[in-house]
Amino acid sequence: MLDTEKLRAAFPDTTVFKDPNIVAIFKAASIPSFLRDWILKRKAESDGKIHDAEALRKYIYDIIPRRENLLELKDAARSEGRSKKFLAKIEILFSVRHDEYTFAVPELGIKHTETVIEDYIWSRIKEDVVRTAGGWGLVQLGYRSPDDGNPRGCFTLLEYKSFCPYTIDLDAYREARGRFTVEEWVDVVLGAIDYNPEGYEDWVQKHTVLTRLLPFIEPRLNLVELAPKGTGKSYQFGRVGKYGWLVSGGTLTRAKMFGDINGKSPGLIASNDFVALDEIQSINFHNPSEMQGGLKAYMESGEVTVGKTRIVGGAGIILLGNIPQSEMDETGDMFKKLPAVFHESALLDRFHGFIRGRDIPRMSENLKINGWALNTEYFSEIMHLLRQPSETLIYRHAIERLVEYPADADTRDTEAVLRLCTAYLKLLFPHVTEPDGIDKGEFQRYCLRPAVQMRTVIRRQLQTIDPLEYGGKNVASYSTKA
Repeated sequence: MLDTEKLRAAFPDTTVFKDPNIVAIFKAASIPSFLRDWILKRKAESDGKIHDAEALRKYIYDIIPRRENLLELKDAARSEGRSKKFLAKIEILFSVRHDEYTFAVPELGIKHTETVIEDYIWSRIKEDVVRTAGGWGLVQLGYRSPDDGNPRGCFTLLEYKSFCPYTIDLDAYREARGRFTVEEWVDVVLGAIDYNPEGYEDWVQKHTVLTRLLPFIEPRLNLVELAPKGTGKSYQFGRVGKYGWLVSGGTLTRAKMFGDINGKSPGLIASNDFVALDEIQSINFHNPSEMQGGLKAYMESGEVTVGKTRIVGGAGIILLGNIPQSEMDETGDMFKKLPAVFHESALLDRFHGFIRGRDIPRMSENLKINGWALNTEYFSEIMHLLRQPSETLIYRHAIERLVEYPADADTRDTEAVLRLCTAYLKLLFPHVTEPDGIDKGEFQRYCLRPAVQMRTVIRRQLQTIDPLEYGGKNVASYSTKA
């Protein structure tokens, strides 16, 4: 069992007490974990706990309005000149036709067609929002009445403050990690994403759950996970951090994925750390061949050309689908139920690894954290910062000096294994920036062997789908340098 006193001593300012009864209040309000912990940190009493659940419930419903509050917010903005400040996720677009920026608050039903961001506000907030095209923050609405110069009335953005309440010190984080064994650290990370380490049967289950975090921490890491229902796929990719995007069903267009043809509105790949396509069997693509071509180009090089615009992104592409345990056969065609877009071997070859969802237990009450744990919001910021090119280069350089492989190893296999190992190193051994700083046995167990296994599943699926091209071509032998 993890020593919580040791955890709190290592992270005195970034731990919170996660009480299932209090967490249930946030879940009922559909509040993501990172936002929940931001609120918990501010409302907890001196012992770190929430004692007045009703006061917390009132605060939540005051600071995070619902659709039924929309008319109240709009009326205040129009009649009083401004609404109260509230927490929300906004989207920002540039309208070429009107030469102006607009915003939307999808969860409240505020649309781009009824808003504008005036230039003086844009100049103040653009540093916070231009890369991500919006995001979670503190919002305040205003109203611009119609006049001779502006024939339509519209709601304006008076204030937007992106919330990142912590000053993140990666060196301090690395130093704190060094106080824990790898087994202890696995439990720390599980607690950070709301899971109870004691609820898992073995380290394989724990490790597989944490593998889902690799795209959070490593740029352009492309993964596939097919798993039985109820194992928490949607939760982890949709509720843990604020820098990813979960697409669930519906129709996905090229403009939404990559950006508009004028290059004014960045697509999902350019403004997120990852794009997870959930319930992949139910997603429709507006133009399948166009989407397939765009994905192949982007997943290979990190850029795609739309019209005359070159779009560069750092998001990983994640495919999530449900599959019965009986169909989890790595030697058979597990991808047969995926949309036709993904039936081409050249596209599937660009996925770095496969998450073995069969190794993740169905969510149950004993898997929910109950006690002190690392703050989810803080941990999501750490993962986001570890994606920086300067950080990635440090860890990748260490991996290249740790891993040995034959000269004739397939280039895509090698890139996949090295990229997965780099992500595992960041996640489980962030304090290791030199190859001699890690136990070789632990590196084999927690990084290299799982990375090779993940790529091997992709290779086996390629052999099944396209035996003429990939038959008999197995993943090479990767080992730790002596």
